[in-house]
Amino acid sequence: MSAPALNEEIEMAFFADSTEVDTYIGGVFRAANDHPESGPKMRAAGINLRVLYTDPDTEMWVKMHDPAMEVHTGADDDKADITLMMRADTGDKFWRGEYNLAVGLAKGEVKAKGPVNKILKLVPLTKPLFPMYRELVAEKDASATA
Repeated sequence: MSAPALNEEIEMAFFADSTEVDTYIGGVFRAANDHPESGPKMRAAGINLRVLYTDPDTEMWVKMHDPAMEVHTGADDDKADITLMMRADTGDKFWRGEYNLAVGLAKGEVKAKGPVNKILKLVPLTKPLFPMYRELVAEKDASATA
């Protein structure tokens, strides 16, 4: 394997570590709980979503149940209804509104275990949260380009 040419950009992972994945992606899921439109519908889904991110490796749980969603990283004894596996950068692109999850699943960039149709039904509920995510990462974005 050869080194990249001088004019080639080496793509760095957006997140430095799993703490940042939790801060930003976990943060938007936590904010979703209080969103007037998305929050009640996501809680009503009654789903335990487990997301396994790589680069950096992070296990995130999003438990969508009434009365409040629970979001945390690390192992959990509960059973996941759905497990998604993807690069953390893919999650970042999704929350920015730049990545179509259904296409990613079809291409094999995102892998899933469990009833995928349940998660695809929730995808439209995430759209109103994209501005919240972009606001969460705005400072990180500014420091990355500085």
